[in-house]
Amino acid sequence: MLFPTSKITIQKLSDDLFDQKKLTVSVLRLDQLHEIVSGNKLFKLYYLLPIAQQQSQEGIITFGGPYSNHLVATAYACKEIGLKSIGIVRGEQPAVLSHTLQACLAHGMELKFITRQQYDKKDQPEFLESINWAYPKFLSIPEGGYHPLGAEGASLIMNWIPNDTTHICCAVGTATTLAGILKGLKKEQQLIGFPVIKNMSDIEQRLASLLPIPYNTQQLQIMDEYHFGGYAKKTQELIDAMNTLYEKHQLPTDFVYTGKMMFGVIDCISKDFFQKGSNILCIHTGGLQGNLSLPPGSLKF
Repeated sequence: MLFPTSKITIQKLSDDLFDQKKLTVSVLRLDQLHEIVSGNKLFKLYYLLPIAQQQSQEGIITFGGPYSNHLVATAYACKEIGLKSIGIVRGEQPAVLSHTLQACLAHGMELKFITRQQYDKKDQPEFLESINWAYPKFLSIPEGGYHPLGAEGASLIMNWIPNDTTHICCAVGTATTLAGILKGLKKEQQLIGFPVIKNMSDIEQRLASLLPIPYNTQQLQIMDEYHFGGYAKKTQELIDAMNTLYEKHQLPTDFVYTGKMMFGVIDCISKDFFQKGSNILCIHTGGLQGNLSLPPGSLKF
């Protein structure tokens, strides 16, 4: 792989609430993979990048917003294996680039900005054909690695999940990681998804397009009330909860994905969603660099 997987650890959280409810909560620290690029992103690229090499492509072209962890991961991974990278960025070019886009440039990615209206058409055949015509020697990878091979790569995360885990919890963006975990889920395990996008009503269709075979719907539950207003939206309640999580457990989280998921898990525990004896594992999907967009002093880590 492109990263030192030996750095991945599982952190058990000790808390009076968990003791009271008679369950265990641990976090799969995928954020520890790399000091710059971490989490689930490189897993989703694991099977896609070799295709570009096998086809003798010049590089990768992919899509994302100004705070896209996927763009940073792609830029870094391409630099590491000698491929060029182009990022199609949602929205007009700002006067000052986000920390995320600055990181993309630092890793050699060429950025091209398009309007939100144009970006909304990125999955339409006409748009994709125009991209392929303009960049014939570049392999196009969908936003967030949303591709069956992206899900296949995400399924590798299961190699770090203990067999005695009863519930696996993860944030949901494109649902690619959700699909990968679902693909490798053992029959006695439950998967709980926490969408970070408001009104995400197409998860079932997304999973159907990402997975080669049907999955057991009884093993999946979606908790859609923890998006805090939508993608990359936040409230002071979320920021306070993230700070508390760090003070109690020295667990840093990001406000886009893992912070929302952890808030949801703890709230569900307090409401007795999980049975006594449950062994809950939460997947930390990285993306801590996104916190740099917050006002200085917002977080205590």
